Amino acid sequence: MAAVTLRRAMLKISGESLSGDSQFGIDWSVLRFLASEIKVAITTGVELGVVVGGGNMWRGAEAELQGMDRVTADYSGMLATVINALALQDALEQQGVETRTQSAIDIHAVAEPFIQRRAMRHLEKGRVVIFASGTGSPYMTTDTTAALRAVELGAGLLLMAKNNVDGVYDADPKNNPDAKKFDRIQYIDVLNRRLEVMDSTALSLCMENDLPIRVFDVFQPGAIRRILEGADTGTLVSGELTAAAANG
Repeated sequence: MAAVTLRRAMLKISGESLSGDSQFGIDWSVLRFLASEIKVAITTGVELGVVVGGGNMWRGAEAELQGMDRVTADYSGMLATVINALALQDALEQQGVETRTQSAIDIHAVAEPFIQRRAMRHLEKGRVVIFASGTGSPYMTTDTTAALRAVELGAGLLLMAKNNVDGVYDADPKNNPDAKKFDRIQYIDVLNRRLEVMDSTALSLCMENDLPIRVFDVFQPGAIRRILEGADTGTLVSGELTAAAANG
């Protein structure tokens, strides 16, 4: 994908990646690193939206297992994403990147409401827009949010940032040293193989709207910029499989 053909992209950052080597909270050195990566990436001229997860602060599924009402647990998770979004916004602004945070639930004191046309206008002005609170509905993951916002805003690519995993494998590379990495793979193969790229709702939304996904290691310096410039970093998930198909 040539850089000149890509006008707008959506980046999904998991909450877990923000905690670094810790099990909980925010590692401020990691946050500064991610902000610097985004700052360099937008010098390509590609408009960039960001969706952040909240798993470093709150896990709704785990709270449900402890007896908490699932809807309440999920709304609590949405608030966790707001904390992460505000922290990332501050880190970006400290590095001179103009940023806006939009929330899918009303929290006017700290974030704008999500309004599609306003978000598009921010992006057109070169601002990074961070989308918090998921979709605003329970039972929906932030993976689904990333796919939904990308489609709503006409993004040409969804970047799925992984934590020290450089693409899609046929098995968990952290547990299986013989796992094989795919250079390219089709949506339907990811679904059929039950590969852990994103949840099935998010993947189906990308497939239905022909939105390509680039899965990569967010901690490889310069990876976001290279992808926006058209590099074959990580794994491309799309509806087509070329002769340079996956190794797996």
